[in-house]
Amino acid sequence: MSIFSTLADKLLMSEGELLRFALTMPRRYKKYEILKRNGMEMRLIAQPSRESKFIQRMIVDELRNVLRVHKAATAYEKETGIRLNALRHLNSRYLLKMDFKNFFPSITPELFFAVAKSSGVEFEQVDKVFLEHALFFRSTRRARLRMSIGAPSSPFLSNFVMNTFDQAMMEFCVERKISYTRYADDLTFTTNDKNILFDLPKIVAALLTEHCFKKIRINSSKTVFSSKRFNRHVTGIVLTNNNELSIGRERKREIASLINSFRYGALQEDAAMRLKGLIAHAHHIEPNFIARMRQKYSDEVVNAILREQMAGRAL
Repeated sequence: MSIFSTLADKLLMSEGELLRFALTMPRRYKKYEILKRNGMEMRLIAQPSRESKFIQRMIVDELRNVLRVHKAATAYEKETGIRLNALRHLNSRYLLKMDFKNFFPSITPELFFAVAKSSGVEFEQVDKVFLEHALFFRSTRRARLRMSIGAPSSPFLSNFVMNTFDQAMMEFCVERKISYTRYADDLTFTTNDKNILFDLPKIVAALLTEHCFKKIRINSSKTVFSSKRFNRHVTGIVLTNNNELSIGRERKREIASLINSFRYGALQEDAAMRLKGLIAHAHHIEPNFIARMRQKYSDEVVNAILREQMAGRAL
């Protein structure tokens, strides 16, 4: 049975009803823009309608039975995350970071089906029509269908599209004692062998051409080489020269300052909520730092922050 037929049965819809709705899904998105981290460019976010999200999640549940995600992918999957991503690079001296250019919008239905075919998965024609309309959107009426930043199906689909690349990249790296991970569009390579990383950008470009059909490209302006002589960051986490994970000095100073302001009732509610998130992040990455904050400012203060207590109340 096809994915389309399976979804129709589960949704208690006729195949005609489901197909008619799916054909309207590329325009059932709420679009808005946010500023990128570089502070100069805007990023388009497209949020599907509630009904579309429900169907997309059901599709992903079905696709997980036939499509695979490589272990090098450390974003979006269960038992992965930025901490695990950083840990895989902790005991290495040399580091290379690379970044994809416009990652999600570069993924089209054509790329998705091409990677599926190269992985030995062939979809029926009705499935192709259904999936391309249910999982991709149009930014304008005449624009091509592309993956959106904001759809619940996009994380899994993006990881699958990179599966054969991740496999080839991992095989290349294992032979040369290089650690490789990919966190969404961030690629990280580490090793203890000096100079071995300098040829990798060309290898990455060649493997992308082979496995992603020239659709996914490297943002060369974000390619960074580093070593223990310099600050090393992996997905926002500092790798210390003592082979430990850290949130970094600046983030620690910010947290300490905000905790002190909270203690004296000088923190606005939105800042208190941000502090709560910072503490949770720090506890996940560097729990010893939060233990020191508890010693310095008391358990009472830190627990009050975690309970989302209003900052206008002095303790």
